Amino acid sequence: MTPAALRTVVGHWPGVTEDIKWGCDLVFSVGGKMFCVLDTGGSGRLGFKVEAARFLEFTDRPGILPAPYMARAHWISLVSPDALPETERDALLRASYGLVLSKLPKRTQRELTGS
Repeated sequence: MTPAALRTVVGHWPGVTEDIKWGCDLVFSVGGKMFCVLDTGGSGRLGFKVEAARFLEFTDRPGILPAPYMARAHWISLVSPDALPETERDALLRASYGLVLSKLPKRTQRELTGS
């Protein structure tokens, strides 16, 4: 997935910010908390948070690994772009955004989403 394609998917959601961390990782956050990371330094791996109950389900699939340093927080890493169909990947990115947003204080959630 290219940075432009990822921006198209997640960049317009309420409260989403992006920055570069660790030299080459494009990080998307909500309320200052990361919900997906794209390695732009060569591997092209895409990492994001999944529901704890589904973590093992995803890491048992070919092309998906526990995300380095973040597996304890139930993050997965797509080793290849075709590890998931595009529609499923986009839905999981949205779910990752929702998981992180739901952990923010209610006041912050209201401020970010406008509701």
